[in-house]
Amino acid sequence: MKNNPGSGQVGINIAKSDDKAVKYVFIETFGCQMNVGDSERMVSLLADSDFIETEDPKKADLIILNTCSVRDKAEQKVYSSAGRYRELKTEKPELILGISGCVAQQGGEGLLKRMPYVDMVVGTHNVHKISAIVSQIRGGGKRRSTTEMYDGFSPDEYALNADSYKNKIKFFVSIMRGCNNFCTYCIVPYVRGREVSRSLADIEKEVNALAGAGTKEITLIGQNVNSYVGEVSFPGLIKRICLIGGIERVRFVTSHPKDISEELIYLYGEEEKLVKSLHLPLQSGSDKVLGRMGRGYTSGSYMAKINLLKKLYPDMAITTDIIVAFPGEDESDFAATMNIVKEVEFDGIFSFKYSVRPGTKAEEFTADHIEPDIAKKRLSTLQELQKEIGKRKSRALVGTDQMVLVEGRSKADASELTGRTPCNRVVNFSTKNIVAGDIASISIVGAYANSLRGECL
Repeated sequence: MKNNPGSGQVGINIAKSDDKAVKYVFIETFGCQMNVGDSERMVSLLADSDFIETEDPKKADLIILNTCSVRDKAEQKVYSSAGRYRELKTEKPELILGISGCVAQQGGEGLLKRMPYVDMVVGTHNVHKISAIVSQIRGGGKRRSTTEMYDGFSPDEYALNADSYKNKIKFFVSIMRGCNNFCTYCIVPYVRGREVSRSLADIEKEVNALAGAGTKEITLIGQNVNSYVGEVSFPGLIKRICLIGGIERVRFVTSHPKDISEELIYLYGEEEKLVKSLHLPLQSGSDKVLGRMGRGYTSGSYMAKINLLKKLYPDMAITTDIIVAFPGEDESDFAATMNIVKEVEFDGIFSFKYSVRPGTKAEEFTADHIEPDIAKKRLSTLQELQKEIGKRKSRALVGTDQMVLVEGRSKADASELTGRTPCNRVVNFSTKNIVAGDIASISIVGAYANSLRGECL
């Protein structure tokens, strides 16, 4: 790992490249909030080279697959998508095709050999180099892989184009990267590196720029935001962000259960801007499985924090991650997970079957792997339970008034607006007197599988 002790200063670049011809970039994003944040950064950085984002890959001069390798299925989706874009490149030879994110970091030069139609591979620590890499390739440079990893942030790593902040009602702000936990199933520490935090000054500078451009909601992101280490503690950082004028809502993801503190829990009652919504991965309700996963907490310690949150904030929305069929999980272990799901009644669950990740400790647990049919059945059982819980929670909101942050036009019906409640539920409604960025009082009149129906008060 190379040492790069830069401070990570946030800059606002306004200079344009000499090439004034408008070009289009299409980015397909896979995986977690860190990848979403990286995609936002790439769009901003490429704007300096006169690239405009498009949602139509056929229109693009540059296609980037920002990838995830946390699960085998996610990784395979990347190769499938790349194959589809290969056909576009055949029709349009000047099209540049790139792979970024975790698959890029993991595969490196090997991806160029495996996919000769790919022009560039950009690792997780090199997003800030994207414009230079693209310019080199457009100028006739060779295909290249850039996957160096650094101990710190480079000075220009979060230098974003000022125009990219405009019309961003919500924005992900990275406060750290990497992970030191080394859960036995997880590849993240190997593709994202060790934990490193941005300085308080850098983060505040970026959030102030966003606020000045009209952003209303900030989500602080990191592989484990609880591990933020800076001039202030993580709760202290949230307090500083809540002081910034123009920012109306503050969220954060993702928390590790072993690190979430009572100070952070009580902060929900002190800071009005900190919305009462928390993502707290459980992974399993079995202490035996949690131990084999290397999670560092028990089901009892997890539930103690959940119970405190529910006691203090009955309206708190709690979501989680669960892996079923981890090696060695028997029926009693799975039942323990289901019991916690029934007791907590999560607002949402990101659930997956365990898949082997090369290089992780759990790769050695081959003798204890669960039969695919059993794994599939357990996942289906969990998801059916959660579907019923989700329906009940949605129906319970009918008749309530919710403060909704308006995000813009609904994709399903352009005549309507869409937004999200503090508990992050989608609400669609009709009105002529509200615009994106407003926080509107909306009466919930209907509940559907993935959204709510509202009427403007």
